[in-house]
Amino acid sequence: MKRYIAEGAGTALLVFLAVGSAVFGLAQIGALGVALAFGLVLAALAYAIGPVSGAHVNPATTVGMLVARRITATEAGVYIVAQVVGGIVGMALIRLVAAVGGATMQVNGANSYGEKINAAGAFLLETIMTFTLVLVMLMVTRRNDVYGFDGLAVGLTLSLVSLLGIPLTGASVNPARSIGPALFGGATTMAQLWLFIIAPLLGGALAALAEPFMRTFPDRTPNEPSPDLDGRPPERPGTGA
Repeated sequence: MKRYIAEGAGTALLVFLAVGSAVFGLAQIGALGVALAFGLVLAALAYAIGPVSGAHVNPATTVGMLVARRITATEAGVYIVAQVVGGIVGMALIRLVAAVGGATMQVNGANSYGEKINAAGAFLLETIMTFTLVLVMLMVTRRNDVYGFDGLAVGLTLSLVSLLGIPLTGASVNPARSIGPALFGGATTMAQLWLFIIAPLLGGALAALAEPFMRTFPDRTPNEPSPDLDGRPPERPGTGA
């Protein structure tokens, strides 16, 4: 239960802090500032709740972990429900701050396409960006654990893909990040929401299928400390080195 609570609360914080940076500060900090906000929040959450839940805070990451057989279908289902609820709560808190505090919402925070990129381009872009994010997550972690520099790698990757995606689609790569703002964003954002659910989930699944072909040590992550007590790197199978 602690894992599911961590996923829900973590996703709520991701949406509130990162999407909130765009909603209230896009004109001041620009796309670069928003991209950094997303990356920094994810990195912080990786260190904070990574040891508890793996810090997915993203149904696409959870699908990747499921396809990679690192979590069960039941766990994945509850994770996704917690993440979606958390995303809605995070956006509701943004709206509450705007209503109670009289803060001006510069954008509604929802993902969209049509103005700078068409639906086909947006689908391809979101799939590739999510593939990149989830692949990095899978490559730097083992099982469902997050430790060491894992959080930094994943956070920087989210910032990098966001720099590409923000000007075109708002950079979803996370259905839970998209659902909350869309529910509060009106008919147009709801009509386009399907793309920001399906494309990231597809990207996450493809990343899980690609990851085994890229991993040097099937049972060890690249940055994992050597299991040998004397600190020597482990033997590579078949080399005797």
